[in-house]
Amino acid sequence: MPKVSIIVPFYNVEKYIEKCLQTLVNQTLEDIEIILVNDGSQDGTEKIAKKYQEQYPQKIKYLEKENGGLSDARNYAIPYAKGEYVAFLDSDDYVETNMYQEMYEIAKKQNSDMVECNFIWEYPNKSRIDIGTVYNDKHEMLEKIRVVAWNKLIKREILEKSKVQFPKGYRYEDVEFTYKLIPFLEKVSFCKTPMIHYIQREGSISNVQNKRNAEIFDVMQHVIDYYKEKGLYEEYYQELEYVYARYAFCSSFLRIVKIKDKKIRNELLDMTWNNVNTKFPNWKNNRILKTEKSKKNVYLKTINKITYKIYSKIFAI
Repeated sequence: MPKVSIIVPFYNVEKYIEKCLQTLVNQTLEDIEIILVNDGSQDGTEKIAKKYQEQYPQKIKYLEKENGGLSDARNYAIPYAKGEYVAFLDSDDYVETNMYQEMYEIAKKQNSDMVECNFIWEYPNKSRIDIGTVYNDKHEMLEKIRVVAWNKLIKREILEKSKVQFPKGYRYEDVEFTYKLIPFLEKVSFCKTPMIHYIQREGSISNVQNKRNAEIFDVMQHVIDYYKEKGLYEEYYQELEYVYARYAFCSSFLRIVKIKDKKIRNELLDMTWNNVNTKFPNWKNNRILKTEKSKKNVYLKTINKITYKIYSKIFAI
């Protein structure tokens, strides 16, 4: 059994995938399997991926499927993973060559269900390290976890037990996957070393501003429904209320105000305000918002109908 399975879906990333694969085949942890998923790619990415599979047949599995998006490709590959731990990596990013060895050693030493690492935002002209935090319990994890799939090493039996998958056809797929996984995680460890280079490129999903930004509300509703189904909604109500408002008025809001179509922009701004204040009418009294000091919380406390409209004009500039 491999120690780690690394799932790498790809679609039209011929400019980036070779660097990604080079950092994977050169991992210092030798007992790994790399699962490449061709999600209907139409450029030269397939040729590059097959070249690597032929060069490293003992390490690389090559899968093909019709285009269904990132979530569908990840879900498709999970049953093929045989490693003790499973990782996900986007094909336009790359990693440090000691990443999986360091994270696996932490996982084994601490008997972790999941290990999370820091990462580096790579912009065209600069880079920035993203530093996370250690969680004391699941409540704190739900509040503070960085909802990306690719900086985590997850025990395969947890994926099998939870049956949690990525939502097909939605943006913010990592939000739903991560929040649904939290109830099953008893031991989460942390690797302080920045291990992943997260490439910010024009045209990538995370940098596209359009009507699909509102899908955060669909994804968060899936999460809320899931916690209700599991009988966990009341226990985690404060955290769910807080992250719902934070997404709405922070990251999602900043994307919406950049939409050039004024009609769509205003429609989504109205939707955002109405969704939060209908779903959580008392969100301004949230315990986390009132007690924890942070720049985001200072900003959130200032939001009302008047300042919301002012901020939408200021941040649109």
